[in-house]
Amino acid sequence: MKILLISMPSIHVIRWIENIKDQNWELYWFDILDRGKLKTNLEITQYTNWKKRKLPYIKGEYFLSKKTPDFYQKIKYILEITESEQFELILNEIDPDVVHSFEMQECSYPLANILDKEKYRHIPWIYSCWGSDIYYYRNLKSHKREIIDVLKRINYLHTDNNRDQNIARELGFRGKTFGVYPGGGGYQIPSKEVFYNPKRNIILVKGYQHTFGRGLVVVKALEEILSKILESGFQVTIFAAHPTVIDYIEEKSLPFKTYSRHALNHIDVLNIMQKTSIYIGNSVSDGIPNTLIEAIVNGAFPIQSNPGGASEEIIENGKNGLLIDDADSIATVESLIRKVLDDKELISMAPSINYYLSKSRFDYNLVKKQIIYSYNKILD
Repeated sequence: MKILLISMPSIHVIRWIENIKDQNWELYWFDILDRGKLKTNLEITQYTNWKKRKLPYIKGEYFLSKKTPDFYQKIKYILEITESEQFELILNEIDPDVVHSFEMQECSYPLANILDKEKYRHIPWIYSCWGSDIYYYRNLKSHKREIIDVLKRINYLHTDNNRDQNIARELGFRGKTFGVYPGGGGYQIPSKEVFYNPKRNIILVKGYQHTFGRGLVVVKALEEILSKILESGFQVTIFAAHPTVIDYIEEKSLPFKTYSRHALNHIDVLNIMQKTSIYIGNSVSDGIPNTLIEAIVNGAFPIQSNPGGASEEIIENGKNGLLIDDADSIATVESLIRKVLDDKELISMAPSINYYLSKSRFDYNLVKKQIIYSYNKILD
């Protein structure tokens, strides 16, 4: 089987490839954003460094692309090789048995007009929904039409939650499910003893602050009860922090350890999670965040926002974690942190639930078998 994978460079797609590397399949990866090779030793043919100009750069072109992006997209093919054109070249070169795109807006939109051509209609298309792909962007008029067009053509839908499967059906998707499991596959689950480690003393916060992320809300909530946190013997660590979050912490001289967006690699984060007592992730839009799953499988107690009901698919509020019902409310987040600090029984009950949840839904070998089965089923 020849599988053509299309994505941005990402640890999640590298982890996905890890799941299928030993199947004697021919694997190809198209760097659709032209950002550079995947940093991996996995055996896969990579299509990178492909962007080429058709005409010399025209003064004012960048300004035009930012101020009138829709118009610029219509004339882009005159100026340079487009994602769609390069994708079609690759299709004709390798004649894949399966096309699999990860992420909607940048990695799937450019494929629809090509794969909808009669000569390519026979190629099965798998689409993996990442984060806010459908949940958020379906509400934007400029995106809804394109999402519907992609969903009409794709044959198999992979999501990390049931919410997005249901939304896709509402938007006209009539294909089959490729599965509901994490976007990068499963995880190696530590021993049960790790979940009960009594030496955990970190409150770990994801520091995204942008269109979706609300890390600053969490930082301000922690600031409100700083004395209580310190008296309880906790250390606050903020990872993947945007500059706005770091600047606020420095301005207020808060005793929080901070790591910028790319300061830690994936293994570093997982190691910190095994020392984490409470993990907090807060956003107004997402699927089931990979970092939430990683916190759970490494034994941390999660406090997580719940956009569209996705997080409640794995967190039973008040049992194995707490759900934030208003991501923009400092008071809401503060009250949930207080609750965990005051209720020792809550934290002591969660590890058992989350251990069995991890083994039954997120175990590496289990998810790997599901992924391989799903690919094989396509060509049966």
